[in-house]
Amino acid sequence: MAGLLKFRYILLVFLLLGCGGEQGKKQGPEGNSPSGNVEETTVAGTGNTILFFGDSLTAGLGLEPEQAFPALIGERMDSLGYPFKVVNAGLSGETTASGVNRLDWVLRQPVSVFVLELGANDGLRGIPLEETRKNLATIVERVRQKDSTTRIILTGMQLPPNMGPDYTSEFRNIFPELAEQYNLKLVPFLLAGVGGIPELNQQDGIHPTAEGHQILADNVWEVLQPVLEAKEPAAP
Repeated sequence: MAGLLKFRYILLVFLLLGCGGEQGKKQGPEGNSPSGNVEETTVAGTGNTILFFGDSLTAGLGLEPEQAFPALIGERMDSLGYPFKVVNAGLSGETTASGVNRLDWVLRQPVSVFVLELGANDGLRGIPLEETRKNLATIVERVRQKDSTTRIILTGMQLPPNMGPDYTSEFRNIFPELAEQYNLKLVPFLLAGVGGIPELNQQDGIHPTAEGHQILADNVWEVLQPVLEAKEPAAP
């Protein structure tokens, strides 16, 4: 119970600082980009931290903090006895460019596994694909520069067809291509089993419901669990 309360406190700090207490005003994953004037939050590092770095999908926009998929994964790890803690660094409105700018701050703590969930807002805004690819690659490289032992999981994303077939196809390919280039673990499509299903999404049709986040947690866990099995955590 103490671990869950500590997780909720960390997650609430990220959400309140990142979203400025105005989540209700945001529409879609793109939301309103934060100013970036975020105070430091210190987390006691043991090297056993799993950090989820993403946008409103990771932050769990519209839900209670404990309903977002990172929290569900944290609960699953606790129940199975994995000695890892979860930090939710999801920020509504985050693009890959703003993620690059925010990265140094979140890497002030030791990170064992880094789950990278960014790109959806780039795609919905029609940002040039090479810029998205470059920013994601920069994040991967800087995480490894900080600590070469950090394992990185990349979550794939897809766009609705109204963005055009060429753009959506090339966007979808960014994630497996980067995973192959940098030898990353890949969640093929974070929203698999959820995207486009009305009853699993909130009224905006974009952000998953609590039930949808349970499926997101399953999608990520399928890739994350083997990484945890192979990762030797530091002694507490």
